Amino acid sequence: MSSQYSVRATPEAREAGAVALAVASLPESFGPAVGENPADVVVIAGQPGWTGEAATAVTAGARGVVVVNPAAENTDSLQAAAQQAGAAVVLDQRWASNPAIPAAEDAVRSMVGRAAILDSVATAPVGTDTGDLLADHLAAVVRVTGPLGKLRVLARGPHGYTSTAVLANGAPVALQGIASGARPAGVTITLLTDDGGVSVALPEPHAAWPAMVKVTGPQGELLLPTIYESAHRATWRRLKEHLDAGTKPSDLQRFAATSESLATLT
Repeated sequence: MSSQYSVRATPEAREAGAVALAVASLPESFGPAVGENPADVVVIAGQPGWTGEAATAVTAGARGVVVVNPAAENTDSLQAAAQQAGAAVVLDQRWASNPAIPAAEDAVRSMVGRAAILDSVATAPVGTDTGDLLADHLAAVVRVTGPLGKLRVLARGPHGYTSTAVLANGAPVALQGIASGARPAGVTITLLTDDGGVSVALPEPHAAWPAMVKVTGPQGELLLPTIYESAHRATWRRLKEHLDAGTKPSDLQRFAATSESLATLT
């Protein structure tokens, strides 16, 4: 019989990561920490300085740490602390944690060497900080494509941004962000090759709205299996698997690619 792990979250993390809902959806796996007893899992918001806060939680004995919407930071010291303590650190990212991402990554990377262009649009409600939106947007794109080169912001304001980059094969990348209530929040990623491509549509993580991943080639269009699970819940389920098995997730290593891309902004 598998263990149930106790959870304690900061107020900011509870709101941003829908922690109560995610934990309640996995009642045999997680439950709230009681009183002042140390929690097995600590949940923090990914505001600047989150790597230090997560390292402190690991050093204090947390077996797992969930970071909600992490800002770009160097994770080397946190990786070392987690490795030494044997703790699992997972990142709950707005779109990059969607359960459809692994299939999208396989599909895109199988074609990215022949890419002609990649276009991506992220939409968020009015009032969203466009810098935060770009970070969330870039995390999703880099997760499926790998690191981008020559990343530049051509224009940015309160209502959106336009950025460009290049893929590993030199193909152009266009990233646009829109703060508007005129269309559903989410991100679309479209890769085109000489004879097909991949289209990915990722919804907001608030509910179990499914992502859509379509692969097109000479054989026609294929819709990959639809997964009805939120990005938040998928993160927690993944954490449970690592805690039970005693394995370490690769989230921090993968996140380095996003931080590297953001650091090259010109």
